Amino acid sequence: MRGVSVEFALPGRAATPVLDKVSLDVPEGSIRAVVGESGSGKSTLGRVITGTLAGNGRITAGEVVLGGRALTGLSERQYRAVRGKEIGYIPQDALLGLNPLLPVGVQAGEPLRAHKLASRAERRERVIDLFAKVGLRDPARLYDRRPHELSGGMCQRVLIAAAMSTRPRLLIADEPTTALDVTVQRTILDLLSSLVETEGLGILLITHDLGVAAERADGIAVVKDGRIVRGGPTDEVVAAPGDPYTERLLRSSSLGFSGSRTAEARLEYSRTVPADAPVTVEAKEIGRTFTARRGAEPVTALAGASFRVRKGTTLGIVGESGSGKTTLVRILAGLTPADTGSAEIDGEPVVHHRRGAGQAGLYRTVQMVYQDPYASLNPRSTVRAILGEPLTGHRYGTARERAGRITELLDVTGLPASVADRYTAELSGGQRQRVAIARALAPRPDVVILDEPVSALDVTVRRQILDLLGTLQRELALTYVFVSHDLGVIAEVSDEILVLRHGHVVEHGTALDVLTAPRTDYVKRLLASIPGAATAGAALSS
Repeated sequence: MRGVSVEFALPGRAATPVLDKVSLDVPEGSIRAVVGESGSGKSTLGRVITGTLAGNGRITAGEVVLGGRALTGLSERQYRAVRGKEIGYIPQDALLGLNPLLPVGVQAGEPLRAHKLASRAERRERVIDLFAKVGLRDPARLYDRRPHELSGGMCQRVLIAAAMSTRPRLLIADEPTTALDVTVQRTILDLLSSLVETEGLGILLITHDLGVAAERADGIAVVKDGRIVRGGPTDEVVAAPGDPYTERLLRSSSLGFSGSRTAEARLEYSRTVPADAPVTVEAKEIGRTFTARRGAEPVTALAGASFRVRKGTTLGIVGESGSGKTTLVRILAGLTPADTGSAEIDGEPVVHHRRGAGQAGLYRTVQMVYQDPYASLNPRSTVRAILGEPLTGHRYGTARERAGRITELLDVTGLPASVADRYTAELSGGQRQRVAIARALAPRPDVVILDEPVSALDVTVRRQILDLLGTLQRELALTYVFVSHDLGVIAEVSDEILVLRHGHVVEHGTALDVLTAPRTDYVKRLLASIPGAATAGAALSS
């Protein structure tokens, strides 16, 4: 890319510049990373290269060249011959990237079919091989599955296999591991690195995490407001960020994870919780099995999970995709029944779909914050209506008292009063998640279940949300059950950690014990898989 500028036209407004004179090289056999927050222009940069700008987008200056061939002047028909064949693209959102009606194997082989590079039988063989390479178990069986039968991480690996199917010379990976747990993330990044070495392709890695970029890329370009504010070899950028924005990204990234710092901070907080604080959440030998289709063996999602959470503390639940994390918290929230065992909140049993006052009381006591604020909030409702819904549903006070409570919720979550009459499409990702937190707090719950609440956010917004959750817990004596695949996040928020694998509890103890003296090889591997793990390990051992 040489001096590329892009602008977007908006009805009734002046054109909005998105990229400003961006120059970037991706040599063969190397990984170049573009790093920036949401809205910085990094994904637009990838769309310029693939020729997939929105209809109101326009390249106003500069050129893009692939292997000596100019791409900026190609027609759409000419671009189709390049896109998917010479340029592979891995999108971030697996659910939007796959057709829900078609088998995932057919979709992964679509680039081969579109470019007439393989017969049907050859496509199937190639896709099954790729599924195995990207870490999908039993790839032949998965070939005919639909996207809804796979986890989010599995769907992302299908998209990666599709992008690799034609052996492109350039692979654009737009946040390819954001939704993946740390061990799968490492598997995918190892795979991308091996492709660079064995096939000599170039990879443009678009990410918000400078830690991931520092571990994998040969060079880094930091983008802010459509401009490259810092660029160069990876070692130089990490050692001397120079630019204040780059320094902030570095502090917020996985490289900023310090096990000793976070463990000491949680330990200091734990000392403020009375030793005889009541048990708010208790699980006793919870088990859940799901019946598989087509006569297959039933799937055990949970097998005898037991734990207690004291009032005002946080239990962090960590595990890979499919480990049973979400099933467990849905049982705690009364959204899914347990087959065996029992759960109690504030001493009251959690009974799935029990009608009447008891169930209403449970839903006031326990609230959930979900992973994706884009999907968990009604786009047709204003923020005021979203926050008012649980208040009305739980018959909270008069109309004036409900209005006052909405104002209070906006204030406590750091949102300006002007947000109340906006729709969610008008808000940033961080603002949306603050609204989701405010909605959960509306009925004054004792327990808040947070299911991957920051995994869809960029690193600086993630930092803000984690700080907010910590403040709310201290001020309101909230009890958290915090689910994440990211041990770096879990280390920061948890007093105790529960590690799940294939539905079984493999470790359970204080955050300090699990982080500094893991008993199982599995947890040791999870810790080693955190980007910047060497830095974290040195901090932990000290």
